[in-house]
Amino acid sequence: MEMESQASIARSSETQYFDVIIVGAGISGIGSAYSLQRECVDKTYVILEAQETFGGTWHTHRYPGIRSDSDLYTFGYSFRPWTEAPIATAERIVTYLKGVIDENDLARHIRYGHKIISADWDSSRKRWQLTAERTDTGERLKFETSFLWMCQGYYGHEKGYTPEWLGMENFKGTIVHPQTWPADLDYSGKRVLVIGSGATAATLVPAIADDAAHVTMLQRSPTYFNPGTNADPLADQLRALEIDEHWIHAIVRKKLLMEQAERIRRAKEEPETVAREMIEAVKTHLGSETDVAKHFTPRYRPWQQRVAFIPDGDFFEPFRKGKASVVTDEIERFVPEGVELESGQILDADIIVTATGFRLCVLGDIKFSIDGTPLHLSDTVTYHGMMFTGVPNLVWVFGYFRSSWTLRVELIAEFVCRLLNHMSAIGKAMVTVQLRPEDMHEPQLPWIDEENFNPGYLTRDMHLMPKRLNKPEWQHTQDYFSERVRIPAINFDDPIFVYS
Repeated sequence: MEMESQASIARSSETQYFDVIIVGAGISGIGSAYSLQRECVDKTYVILEAQETFGGTWHTHRYPGIRSDSDLYTFGYSFRPWTEAPIATAERIVTYLKGVIDENDLARHIRYGHKIISADWDSSRKRWQLTAERTDTGERLKFETSFLWMCQGYYGHEKGYTPEWLGMENFKGTIVHPQTWPADLDYSGKRVLVIGSGATAATLVPAIADDAAHVTMLQRSPTYFNPGTNADPLADQLRALEIDEHWIHAIVRKKLLMEQAERIRRAKEEPETVAREMIEAVKTHLGSETDVAKHFTPRYRPWQQRVAFIPDGDFFEPFRKGKASVVTDEIERFVPEGVELESGQILDADIIVTATGFRLCVLGDIKFSIDGTPLHLSDTVTYHGMMFTGVPNLVWVFGYFRSSWTLRVELIAEFVCRLLNHMSAIGKAMVTVQLRPEDMHEPQLPWIDEENFNPGYLTRDMHLMPKRLNKPEWQHTQDYFSERVRIPAINFDDPIFVYS
């Protein structure tokens, strides 16, 4: 044991080099590693993951009922068939990811419990120098890489976002955030108040309603929901015909993408009609007891925020049965017995769940610098939402809000692998993106157009994000259907790319 400990200490003083370092072993990191291993066979790589295992969101989120809010035919990878119901629990998604890791021998490339503290680009050596900390021992490790592939996601896993309401310390019950749900939390027979009405609330409410005394969902304003059957008739029919699962996956994936494109088109061109259809679908599931006009008729147009799919209408069942109720109001303050609303009403609760969203985490909250100068991403302009002006040899995977995250993971993976192979072919070790002369005087705008998409976790911390220009190549368009053509067509001889 003593010899092993000494060897560990010795290794910690050495710098380990890899051609590519992938940060994060969630759905982005695993998918990116698969592509890198297939398309860049000469590149050495490692995946550094801060958690003790793989899975990212699907590992760290443990609240009751957690599941995907988009279908696994498009949220899953194009290269590995999904063979179960389209909407899946976290457990089934983790099993799916484990299959990808095992089938492609990725486990030997993953270092768990490695939290990156800092990353500095050295232009003289054309390398990123990383300092990582072992989360189990506190040991500091040094890594170097020619290319940094950021797949750590966009929010902090340690804790979620909870507003600071007046009087929170006065509440006599328990306050929890779904992102840090206690394993021993007993809500049976308790009055539970869920603050928020997004995708988390949509899965949590039906999961706890049968055991709780009553669940109240408190929202500032109504949200759109998309009820439907958790099955795909075409997939079922093809399976009955004993069609190969790879073919089924590809066919159903393409069908669902076409349906999604049509939904988004209609939401833009016929917002009032689409809103009416979505609200009528909700009304059908709720029955006549709930005031749909007050509680389920949003003030924004469809798909201006992400819409949660409700499999088999399960979210609405507790409201219909009287096990849950919805209140639309603002919080004035917390009181010992619950919360007091601006209307003066007091909602009694034993447990308050703050399903109030994420804390935006920009590039993993790592301290980045370029040749010793601290990097402020907000001083850069984004190239297709994945590279940044003046930041060498780095790509950040940031997925879609209206479509499945993984669709963009694969688009960016194809881009990175092409870029790495191109750089090898021309004998260059460093690449940055720069504004062209015709771009220099364009107005620099916030990263996301709030008229197009405006979730709270982005609008709260937009000042931390890169800028965009009003040109497709200089923004994250959120449009998979244009990007699936535009990104594969990127020409690496474009003057946007600067090599050395």
